[in-house]
Amino acid sequence: MIKTDILIIGAGPTGLFTVFEAGLLKLKCHLIDALPQPGGQCSEIYPKKPIYDIPAYPEILAGDLTSKLLEQISSFQPGFTLGERAETIEKLEDDTFIVTTNKGTKHHAPIVAIAGGLGSFEPRKPPIPNIAHFEDAGVEYIIRDPEVYRDKKVVIAGGGDSALDWAIFLTDIASEVSLVHRRNEFRGALDSVDKVQELKDAENESYIYMVHSYYAALSSDTIAVCHYDIAYSAALAKDNFFGTQFHPEKSSAVGNKILENFLVI
Repeated sequence: MIKTDILIIGAGPTGLFTVFEAGLLKLKCHLIDALPQPGGQCSEIYPKKPIYDIPAYPEILAGDLTSKLLEQISSFQPGFTLGERAETIEKLEDDTFIVTTNKGTKHHAPIVAIAGGLGSFEPRKPPIPNIAHFEDAGVEYIIRDPEVYRDKKVVIAGGGDSALDWAIFLTDIASEVSLVHRRNEFRGALDSVDKVQELKDAENESYIYMVHSYYAALSSDTIAVCHYDIAYSAALAKDNFFGTQFHPEKSSAVGNKILENFLVI
């Protein structure tokens, strides 16, 4: 059984900085995280994505933020249980706690801090029957290395901060960026919305096309997806993308091109 002064569930930036604050009070910390490495979403989903809301850093890559936090807390020597999910918590008669993971590892501490964020997460996949055939072959749920999309045409489906941030960032890397969202308004920060609109209106080599639609279709040479904050790369040409309010069940054509094996959700 692992014993510690403070048990932290979640090894993202908040959990890591908790180690620093507790260390100043001479309290020992141990962290549990379902991911195989510390850093949470910053290390798992977008390590190469720039972040703009960290004090004293006008811009810092998410992966670099994780590295600096780990460096900051290294002198306090925290313990880690990684690749395991906290499953149960039991309060003992002495008001201490036993937390057990899905692999049966037990942790004992008088204080439990939950810094789980969104919890253990998996990508929200669109309900397209054969999407697995395209995964890792054009369809991606995480952008770990933006250079993969160098000089490629990219479709980003979503309207939140992640979708907007990547749309902005990839305009300097991809040959073309298309941003698809099911609503007429984006859910991200207003500053990001303005930047995306400016890029859409600007006459530069890497354009942003914005399409508002709810439906999704997937074939061997076209991807038209929306409703999820997921990034996709594909050989998607402008004339292969049918515009707003597309009802695929009423047509077998996208743009000027008839598609074979056309799929509808």
